[in-house]
Amino acid sequence: MSPNLESHIKSQVPALLLRRFFGGAGRRDEAKHLQQRPPVPPLPPAGRRRVFVQTETGCVLGMDLDRGDNAHTVKRRLQLALNVPTGETSLTFGDRVLENDLSFIRPDSPLLLTRNSINRSCSTPCLCPVSKDFEHKDRSGLVEMLSCSISCARVKRLVDDVVTAIRSGVDPVPIGSGLGGSYYFRNISGDRVAIVKPTDEEPFAPNNPKGFVGRALGQPGLKKSVRVGETGFREVAAYLLDHDNFANVPPTALVKITHSIFHINCPVNGGSPAHDQKQQVSSKIASFQQFIAHDFDASDHGTSSFPVAAVHRIGILDIRIFNTDRHAGNVLVRKLDGGTGRFGCQTELFPIDHGLCLPENLEDPYFEWIHWAQSSIPFSEEELEYIKNLDPMRDVAMLRRELPIIREACLRVLVLCTIFLKEAAASGLCLAEIGEMMTREFRGLEEEPSKLEVVCMEARRKLAEWEPYSPVIEQGEDMDFQFSLDMLGEYNDVIRSPRFNGLGAKGNGFRNPLSKLVESIDEDNDDDDGRSESSKRSSERVHSGGLKFPSADKSSGSNGSVHALNRSADEQLPSSVCFVRLSDMNAEEWNIFLEKFQELLKEALQERAAAAGQRMKQRLGTSCKF
Repeated sequence: MSPNLESHIKSQVPALLLRRFFGGAGRRDEAKHLQQRPPVPPLPPAGRRRVFVQTETGCVLGMDLDRGDNAHTVKRRLQLALNVPTGETSLTFGDRVLENDLSFIRPDSPLLLTRNSINRSCSTPCLCPVSKDFEHKDRSGLVEMLSCSISCARVKRLVDDVVTAIRSGVDPVPIGSGLGGSYYFRNISGDRVAIVKPTDEEPFAPNNPKGFVGRALGQPGLKKSVRVGETGFREVAAYLLDHDNFANVPPTALVKITHSIFHINCPVNGGSPAHDQKQQVSSKIASFQQFIAHDFDASDHGTSSFPVAAVHRIGILDIRIFNTDRHAGNVLVRKLDGGTGRFGCQTELFPIDHGLCLPENLEDPYFEWIHWAQSSIPFSEEELEYIKNLDPMRDVAMLRRELPIIREACLRVLVLCTIFLKEAAASGLCLAEIGEMMTREFRGLEEEPSKLEVVCMEARRKLAEWEPYSPVIEQGEDMDFQFSLDMLGEYNDVIRSPRFNGLGAKGNGFRNPLSKLVESIDEDNDDDDGRSESSKRSSERVHSGGLKFPSADKSSGSNGSVHALNRSADEQLPSSVCFVRLSDMNAEEWNIFLEKFQELLKEALQERAAAAGQRMKQRLGTSCKF
């Protein structure tokens, strides 16, 4: 029997009853097995499930999946309801391209419809449904939480307050700051209770209200390893990974929310986006975060009053999630009543804006707290115990269960950084030292890999030596394979895969990159600006099996192996280099890589400690020299 294409329109069963009937048992089972490690079996394909399909231009439609539905029937329903073209498109769920089997899709999951063509036009109009007809085709509530059971309890109360306020005529307020669209949602008393950030109003997204447009959902955004439209689930991931609210991340969830306040650049009725905005009702997938009342952010106040423990806890979280955007404005500060701290008034810190964490590749993070005195103070026993008890595999299982749309590459970054944190803390490094090992350096105009990346590059070289014999290499084919992230063909951060390092280096001797860890310690304290010829050569290229990685200041090569910047949205983005990839390994290779990484990391930390001790002996009595 063919599935009923009109079932989402004609069904009279309330969405709330469907969720209670089909979603309640699953969520109770998920909470029960929260602490279990993977693999977690998918939910059985019994009954109907509510999902939310989003087009790459921002349109969102809630629909019920029947047992016999597949990607084709979902596309057909989307076409009938929103009048959007579905030819040459793919229906995706995180990394997976959906076809016939949709049984593993959980209730309240977001799906994305994307065009198959890589060379997409940046001028494609955003056909967002704003007609009153749309309200009859999508029978969703004003705010519906997407699949996330852990944060449901705390966020659900906020959602109820917001819905009550909207129905009472209390409208949200747009936030003028920032590059993306965001809104304060209020309760019935008019107090701010939540901040909502629609995924299609992010920087470079189709409906960005501040002019930063030019890309479709799923394409690279401000950070090329963070795709447009995917910062929302990263906000949720940061909250989920903040176990026991250790770092004070506000409760956050992913929601489908409907309101006329949201921005639409190109309405489907052809009118001006600013014309009669109050009459235009649109649904968005967005992050929904509790609003934290605060006195200022860290950029408005001296950092001396910040508690050491609060800075350490935020830093521990940032290292685990490889936060690429921890600037002072992303730390809210609240004054506490009743006494003063050691440096003045007592304060409480709240980290926010985690949309650029968990990138798909290692790149250059930004940790503002590296420059704060608190980060140079050793970890406390409580903090060391917390780090010791972190289990990256359990965290991965939890995120797969709570945020099934998260990409595998993001999870690998989480695992790698958690292992790095645990080993570095156990070896006695303080927060600032750990952050510095993850941060890249610029020598002249060239960007050099961080010490963490150097260890990863060496682990990839050892992985290549471990790999079995390949007949392709003996046939003499070109081994300079180029890899890039999915859909990043027009970007210049193409790399030569370290997977092939050491298998065919022609006349180039390999210099162990781990030696850079020791050299960098001495170079940081070298008063002589001059460098030897070999040191200059090492700064010109990154040795890894004889391959030369593209540097940040070069956008093209003579042989065309490095792609030039696309002159649309790209010209507003800083150039960046990917020195090592984690996503191109299969499961077996990934496990071997982690083993090699941990072995090399321990060696690197031991060498670093020995070099630091030797330097301290040499410098005794020289503190008064000028």
